[in-house]
Amino acid sequence: MNQDAACPICNDSGWQIIGEGEQQRAVRCQCFLKKRTERLLQEARIPRRYQHCILKNFKTPKQDDLWVAKGKAKEFVKDYPNVDMGILFIGPCGVGKTHLAVAIIRELMEKKGMPCLFYDFRDLLLYIQDSYNPVSESSEMSVLAPVLKTEVLLLDELGARRPTEWIKETIDHILNSRYNDNKITIITSNFLDKPKEKDQYSLAQRIGNRLRSRLYEMCRTVEMNADDYRKKFKPQGFNIIK
Repeated sequence: MNQDAACPICNDSGWQIIGEGEQQRAVRCQCFLKKRTERLLQEARIPRRYQHCILKNFKTPKQDDLWVAKGKAKEFVKDYPNVDMGILFIGPCGVGKTHLAVAIIRELMEKKGMPCLFYDFRDLLLYIQDSYNPVSESSEMSVLAPVLKTEVLLLDELGARRPTEWIKETIDHILNSRYNDNKITIITSNFLDKPKEKDQYSLAQRIGNRLRSRLYEMCRTVEMNADDYRKKFKPQGFNIIK
């Protein structure tokens, strides 16, 4: 045994031998699983503001929309990877959509070792625009590759920017590519399918009818109608903002 090994169980090999005699088998050591989880969390790009978001600290009264949404989030994590659709959380600002979405990908990384990636809708568009090559008139594939290939993509605040044709085409390309490759996408949006106020945009108006139709195939819609989650729970120590 290596006396300098950081892990005395696997001797830093990443494998642990369990059982006796002919029943012996090698399994991944807990030190390997811990390092993998740390790496996945580091690479997921979850903003510091939301790194505390887990299902256990999403507090909500029973029998309201938020309680139902939390239940669907827990069910999704339990069933993954045996799921055929992602989740689209829609609702007004401050009801906890981003909290639940981040909690889902955290649990997928921590419990199931699944690579996940967080992107704010606006930041993603700026990132792609900054990579634009005026000579080839295309964005670098190295920018889009992680977004297209990650096992689970969290796209936060869909529709937050004005829907120009370029924006519609870009998001359509990303979501269509992920749909065709059977990749799971989790999305949040402040735009409802049926706005309560006449002067508010619907999600279809904000992102286009074709893209909204695609989302029906990709994601189960979970509507979260409730009072501002921030006002309700911040006094009790929960710094939840979306």
